[in-house]
Amino acid sequence: MSIRSAAPALAAALLFGASTPLAKTLTGAISPILLAGLLYLGSGLGLTAVLLARRLIARTGDSAPAASSIPRREIPWLLGAILVGGVAGPALLMTGLATTSAAAASLLLNVEGVFTALIAWVVFKENADRQIVLGMVAIVAGGALLSWQPNAAALSLGALLIVAACACWAIDNNLTRKVSSNDAVMIACLKGLVAGTCNTGLALAVGNTLPAALPLIWAMVVGFVGYGVSLALFVIALRHLGTARTGAYFSVAPLFGVTISLALWPEMPSILFWLAAVLMALGVWLHLRERHEHEHTHEAMEHTHPHRHDEHHQHTHDFPWDGKEPHVHAHVHEPLVHKHPHYPDIHHRHSH
Repeated sequence: MSIRSAAPALAAALLFGASTPLAKTLTGAISPILLAGLLYLGSGLGLTAVLLARRLIARTGDSAPAASSIPRREIPWLLGAILVGGVAGPALLMTGLATTSAAAASLLLNVEGVFTALIAWVVFKENADRQIVLGMVAIVAGGALLSWQPNAAALSLGALLIVAACACWAIDNNLTRKVSSNDAVMIACLKGLVAGTCNTGLALAVGNTLPAALPLIWAMVVGFVGYGVSLALFVIALRHLGTARTGAYFSVAPLFGVTISLALWPEMPSILFWLAAVLMALGVWLHLRERHEHEHTHEAMEHTHPHRHDEHHQHTHDFPWDGKEPHVHAHVHEPLVHKHPHYPDIHHRHSH
């Protein structure tokens, strides 16, 4: 169960981790704000094409399209996530990348997982086991070592901007969890289109011009894969793992980013770099081995999401069903009390 649930988060981490050093290759050719806009615009346009292709395949085949409408009561959560994580976060990251090495930036992104967990625990009351807390402490210690400069009295401005971007994405992650039972591709697509349009429009309004064709296309491709596909996978992980655990698995992203950045810009990392990497790896390992099991109660609820007829989905259908799984439709959960290993997913948001 753990490996299957973690797979979308780890895949999202791989794609997003790769996007940081790849975006670094464009910081000299494209201004930070415009680059942030193009990355998200590439994400939104690419996922729009995916949605259209999916609908076309559904019409020509015998499969039904995934439910894509967002309930009206959840729209404020999605809008908040788009503004904070889609507009502010990328702009701060691209500005910080302009004066920060790709390897250091990649490891600093671990701070996002810490902020995500803190907001989930303190604000949204998600369960926090001792092992998860210890893992976060290790990640914070690694981030502090990485950012410490012996000859400077404070963190560099670039590092602070990247940390600020992580704070924006942490808020975004917790708000997105509120809508994670909906179509992940649609959620990521809306984020990309709105955020990309806002940042690109702002950059052009203040005097920036679009780059040449090759950097423009490359930025859009990096955005589609590293932001669009990655975000869709992240939303799926939120659905199955909850916010803090998804953030923990996603903390693997900087390790992928460091590997790629060191391949692009060969250099000998300092001892502080390696100590930070070890601490962050320890924190991620503690998260990966966490287990949570107790007797819990499921309250009655109704929602829509892709599902199989497992122990939480023993319902009948009021429409003809061909037996294919997973499938998507509105369904009702009756009250249930049982005990099994679980995460704070969309079916286990109970108190302790």
